[in-house]
Amino acid sequence: MNKLFSTKWRLAIKVLPYIFAIVVFKLIAHNQGFEFISLSSLFTALISANIFLIGFLISGVLVDYKEGEKIPGEMASSLEAITDEVEILYEGKKAEQAASCLNHIKKLNVCLINWFYKKTKTIEVMAELKGFNQYFLQFESLTQANFIVRMKQEQNNLRRLLNRAHSIRETSFNRSGYTIAEIITFVLTLGLIFTRLEPFYENIFFVIFVPFILIYMILLIKDLDNPFEYYVRNKETADEVSLKPLIDLKSRLEK
Repeated sequence: MNKLFSTKWRLAIKVLPYIFAIVVFKLIAHNQGFEFISLSSLFTALISANIFLIGFLISGVLVDYKEGEKIPGEMASSLEAITDEVEILYEGKKAEQAASCLNHIKKLNVCLINWFYKKTKTIEVMAELKGFNQYFLQFESLTQANFIVRMKQEQNNLRRLLNRAHSIRETSFNRSGYTIAEIITFVLTLGLIFTRLEPFYENIFFVIFVPFILIYMILLIKDLDNPFEYYVRNKETADEVSLKPLIDLKSRLEK
């Protein structure tokens, strides 16, 4: 049950305190006779405009989210490709350099996982990636050049993926868009609190439903804007992309 609340219903539960406060203010406004706004077509037009803006924001953040979703898997694939080449070299030549490189790959894999949790800095991961160079130099006398070229390509791919993940994590999609969406949602919520609509139970329904949807969508967009927020709750949730490829690779490397 706790796992269900921490994943599927986490955002919905996070919105509930806002809705509770809105309903309390609505009851106060109704009992004190502060409902001085009449429902009009202009009000519904503002709701439509805000939903359009939210749709624009979510379509923008989904692009980065879908790209970020591929990054851990592609990182694991590149690391495993380098591992395959080094293992072939070790099995063929029994070279100590290859065994040392395999240990370096294990270290880099752990370093990448820690990076997603912000336990390791980007510059440190880059230094680990650059550490492959000394092994590639030692491999020149042990293997063909095209083997080293393939490993260099995977090294460059890892560096590119790390830079892209760093950019997605540290850059917000559109702060101005978030601001105007939050302002419109706040104004609409105030309007609903002071709107006069009979019967009263219909009024309560719209006061609960409309702010719930708008607030929920804004929180959802902010969650999707950074698909690598493992460091916030120090664990992987349903809103972040899965690190399973890197974690599975760690298990395989240990074996």
